[in-house]
Amino acid sequence: MTPTRPTAISKTKAPEYSSSHSALTGCPWHDVKAMLRHVGLRPTRQRMALGWILFGKGDRHLTAEMLYEEASRAKVPVSLATIYNTLHQFTEVGLLRQVAVDGSKAYFDTNATAHHHFFIEGEDEVLDIPGAEVLIGKTPTPPEGFEIARVDVVVRLRRKA
Repeated sequence: MTPTRPTAISKTKAPEYSSSHSALTGCPWHDVKAMLRHVGLRPTRQRMALGWILFGKGDRHLTAEMLYEEASRAKVPVSLATIYNTLHQFTEVGLLRQVAVDGSKAYFDTNATAHHHFFIEGEDEVLDIPGAEVLIGKTPTPPEGFEIARVDVVVRLRRKA
């Protein structure tokens, strides 16, 4: 994954991180280390292991609990609190996008580019919507002193009876 933004990190608005794979070396461990360094994060053992699990399988959507289960299966000794902290750090620097599907569940998307999502109710699955398929006509004017950071569309689906 090749970042296409400067390494300066804003604390108020996460910059967007391109998930282009043009500069990947083919070695997931090296690629994760380079990605972390590029966004200003120290490649600790736990960040490296979690980054390898997250980004080694392409674009996908995971909850903290799903990542914890994968880390446990991979024998990565990490607490759920560390998983949450790491996911939020990766989101803050633009490596991940957080997708809120309801008040109690958030997914983390390894595709940090601007796009929208389908959420399949009853299956708790999130799918990407191709960018050109959602058109946002007019956004509201934000209150004075604010700017729109991004617009997220989550289209809820259910299987036909």
